[in-house]
Amino acid sequence: MIQLIAPTGPLVGALFYGQVIQLDYLAVAAAGFLGTVTRAILGKLMQTGFDIPFPVGTLVINLTGCFILSFFLHITIERLTINPRLRLAVGTGFLGAYTTFSTFAVESINLLRTGHPWLSLAYILSTSLGCILLAWIGAVLSRAVTTTKRRKELKEENQIRSE
Repeated sequence: MIQLIAPTGPLVGALFYGQVIQLDYLAVAAAGFLGTVTRAILGKLMQTGFDIPFPVGTLVINLTGCFILSFFLHITIERLTINPRLRLAVGTGFLGAYTTFSTFAVESINLLRTGHPWLSLAYILSTSLGCILLAWIGAVLSRAVTTTKRRKELKEENQIRSE
């Protein structure tokens, strides 16, 4: 594994002095930054135009994050060979920062606290069931994509052999 020695100096301080920072952590941190910024931008865009206290932005972000993570992991494990560091950066870094369970929890409580118990229940159910459903759809879709591609490759191999 490639490793970087952390720089030392007055700004770095004793926390990193002599410590080894692995590129895995740097990849997760960089991708996490991008995931967080993406979530903030999309969350703001999704919330504009809705005049209800329902947290549409967080719901859409969590639903799309579950679908993308499931699709990405299944397809990169079953079909595509990618650098494990890239899988870690995208799965843990970007999508881990993009989705947000803690915001979901706080927004659910805030809906209850502000007198919207039915919206809170709808939010909890739509997030929980929707995320599971979309993760399943992502896995099924990635499997369909990889199976279709593999069948096409086998068909081409058989045609070449028969010629």
